[in-house]
Amino acid sequence: MAIDITDHRAVPEHRKLDEDEAEEVFERYGTQKEDLPRIERTDAALKQMDAEVGDVIEIERESPTAGKTTYYRVVIEG
Repeated sequence: MAIDITDHRAVPEHRKLDEDEAEEVFERYGTQKEDLPRIERTDAALKQMDAEVGDVIEIERESPTAGKTTYYRVVIEG
């Protein structure tokens, strides 16, 4: 029996950005893809999506002090 960990309440929402969305993020924060923190393609949270090396992943986490926070990661080989 396979378990989908993305359904677990402790796993934040992960979403792959399209190229236009990623460019907007880079412009908004004055950064580049190479500057983003990394996430391995084999990460369990990415198993259910079609993530490839170089994709930008948006991660939304619940925070008790800040409400909802958004993080961005670039997919690397893992």
